[in-house]
Amino acid sequence: MNVVMIGAGYVGLVSGACFSEFGATVTCVDVDKGRIDRLKAGQIPIYEPGLDALVEKNVREGRLHFNTDLASAVGYADIVFIAVGTPSRRGEGYADLSYVYEAARQIAAALKSYTVIVDKSTVPVGTARNVARIIREANPQADFDVASNPEFLREGAAISDFMRPDRVVIGVESDRAEALLRELYRPLNLIEAPILRTSIESAELIKYASNAFLATKISFINEISMLCEVVGADVHAVAKGMGLDGRIGRKFLHAGPGYGGSCFPKDTQALVRIAQEHGVSSRIVEAVIEVNAAQKARMVKKIRDALGGSEAGKTIAVLGLTFKPETDDMRDAPSLAILPPLMEKGATIRAHDPHGMAEAKKLLPAGVTFCADVYETFTGADAVVLLTEWNVYRGLDLGRIKSRMNGDVFCDLRNVYEPDAMRAAGFEYCCVGR
Repeated sequence: MNVVMIGAGYVGLVSGACFSEFGATVTCVDVDKGRIDRLKAGQIPIYEPGLDALVEKNVREGRLHFNTDLASAVGYADIVFIAVGTPSRRGEGYADLSYVYEAARQIAAALKSYTVIVDKSTVPVGTARNVARIIREANPQADFDVASNPEFLREGAAISDFMRPDRVVIGVESDRAEALLRELYRPLNLIEAPILRTSIESAELIKYASNAFLATKISFINEISMLCEVVGADVHAVAKGMGLDGRIGRKFLHAGPGYGGSCFPKDTQALVRIAQEHGVSSRIVEAVIEVNAAQKARMVKKIRDALGGSEAGKTIAVLGLTFKPETDDMRDAPSLAILPPLMEKGATIRAHDPHGMAEAKKLLPAGVTFCADVYETFTGADAVVLLTEWNVYRGLDLGRIKSRMNGDVFCDLRNVYEPDAMRAAGFEYCCVGR
């Protein structure tokens, strides 16, 4: 089966590599020639565990290709996935669909035989209908179906999520399109992965509803963490007690500095806008967004209070900059909301991240000192702030940290360490909800 993935970004590259591992012949197309040239040279433009080996293997075995020429690839494709970016339009929250619609216009001009065009990008309800309209208007003779096949890939675990999914959602209207997509996903039959056929509109909404619900769990436990601090409860115990209820589940009940990344901030805002356009209330999702913003601001105050009420003239060692471990993604990372206000009030930042520093340098204010060695970060620090729970930070030598510091404040915003152990090690320890 010939598959074309339009867009060689995170979703397109991971999905393309995984489909080639399934045995399909895949061409990833991107307008960014530099990106394609790097991929052809074996350079992976994003950090995702295991992706480099998967790409190298399937390129070597002749199943995975990279190209800038959309027309030549689409002309021989059985299935074309649109996996381009859909960023929020600045200040509005609406998903920017210009890249999706431009891809549709180019696809229309290149179609030669029956093809299934699939929205893989996260798009508002109705986008697939518009893609079909654009193609029909541009090429009335085209033989095609449009489908929605949302992705549910967690950064840092994307390959395992693709290979062992909780579910595959296929939004289609024709049996012919469904059959072709089921054939593509046939290797998942071995693990009995559920493949759910829905209407196109339902598939488009499932992605947004899923991410909004997960974001809701995060904001909920972060609100509970505030109450825990006031009444003397332990948010870890509360979350565990909640999560053992099968109706609730343990996942995403981890108090911290708020969610970030490429999906939750963008998708919650887009879902609110979709609801508003259709005259429907979305008060819960609106509250989730507000709580998340407030949580990041509360972390600034927590750090300030731990420093005695002022960060002016203080040096802060920061552990972790990306929005989560096992990725170099800095999009809407809590660090981007927490560190600049501290710097504006006179703090000096020394920072370390295993894979995110190159991206962080582009986004954080000038003046941050980026440290290649994690222990170098603590030199002369008045406080440590643990922002991202990379594994490398879970077993640090506390005595070695203390010996390098001027102060003794340790703000653990991911609750990695135990309060009693940290206080026994001589730290003024603060955390979230404990």
